[in-house]
Amino acid sequence: MNPQKQYSIRPRERWCPWWPLIPLYPYDRRRTLRQEVLKDTLWTFDQLQGIFYVIVPIRMSAVRLETGGLLIYAPVAPTRECVNLVRELEARYGEVKYIILPTISGLEHKVFVGPFARRFPNAQVFVAPHQWSYPVDLPLSWLGFPPKRTHILPDEPQKAPFASEFDYARLGPIDLGLKPFAEVALYHKRSRSLLLTDTIVSIPEKPPAILQFDPYPLLFHAKEDAFDVVKDSEATRRKGWKRISLFAMYFRPSPLETIPFRHALRHALRARDRSKKAYFGLFPFHWQPNWMESFEALRDGGRPLVAPVLQTLILNRAPTETLAWVQRVAGWDFERIVPCHFSSPIAARSPQFRDAFAFLDSGKPRDNAPDFQLLKEIDKTLVRTKIVPPPSQFTMNNE
Repeated sequence: MNPQKQYSIRPRERWCPWWPLIPLYPYDRRRTLRQEVLKDTLWTFDQLQGIFYVIVPIRMSAVRLETGGLLIYAPVAPTRECVNLVRELEARYGEVKYIILPTISGLEHKVFVGPFARRFPNAQVFVAPHQWSYPVDLPLSWLGFPPKRTHILPDEPQKAPFASEFDYARLGPIDLGLKPFAEVALYHKRSRSLLLTDTIVSIPEKPPAILQFDPYPLLFHAKEDAFDVVKDSEATRRKGWKRISLFAMYFRPSPLETIPFRHALRHALRARDRSKKAYFGLFPFHWQPNWMESFEALRDGGRPLVAPVLQTLILNRAPTETLAWVQRVAGWDFERIVPCHFSSPIAARSPQFRDAFAFLDSGKPRDNAPDFQLLKEIDKTLVRTKIVPPPSQFTMNNE
């Protein structure tokens, strides 16, 4: 391994000056990694995002149309680098014809659609219905979407202009009290590929390639305490990635102890690295020796899984509706899943997809695991304060 020690910020990676609207790491710079999933047919474009160095890939997909041109699913930040990589495909396969926003709640996806569409002025934009914004609902045109080119995805997929090559199924909107959740699964018939946003992920054993360009977040989370100075190696990067995965999935996995702030501050004053990049030495975490057991249980051999947040706080609000959507999607003859986060592509077919939602079908969600404890506490608080109704209420409504 020949790790890249220095990560320089190139102008072509700069994001727009409005990045504080979604102030996620790496802030105003977004490197893009394009990978060909299927030759001359399907590509992914990975960028990074996260908080407190808990960073995961965010992914856009591009599919070549048989009639010429490209379809874009879930745009990412249209940096100069990203746009140039798409232009290279346009030069060979034709211009971007369609841009799909497959979610209504994911700000990290929605915020890029307007700027991306402006870079490709001949593309038609299709969005999942029931779009909303927070704290005030605004028209999509006020959010930067081109009004003359933006359309709601038809209720009947056969009425979409790309119906000859794609099918889609909408999940939701699932009423969560304040705002709903929804997702559009898109099936490319010719390549037998299923494109998803958030519902399915697969946790890789080693860091995704996009994280390898700037290893500092991996090294930061590989530390044992504020005084630790880790060496850059493949083993260290993997260690940091596994802990990042636990953070991202559970927020506070059971092997993680948070150090009281006064102790963390005292440790920070004695830390060897007190730079701004290292949060001035602040490292309020302590991992128990059994943390790897939690990672292996989460990863489950790399099988497709529903993120714990969706299991505990969202999909259990509408199990009947979700399972109906699962059956609809499982009816497609796909052989790979391309999600917007973590591993891609996932080699999986309908049985593996259905198995990921068994926590709803059996009535026994996995939230009895210790790692789900914080999510369960959040759920109870939301129900107790009447921000969201309890899962059982939604279950009865759907039955």
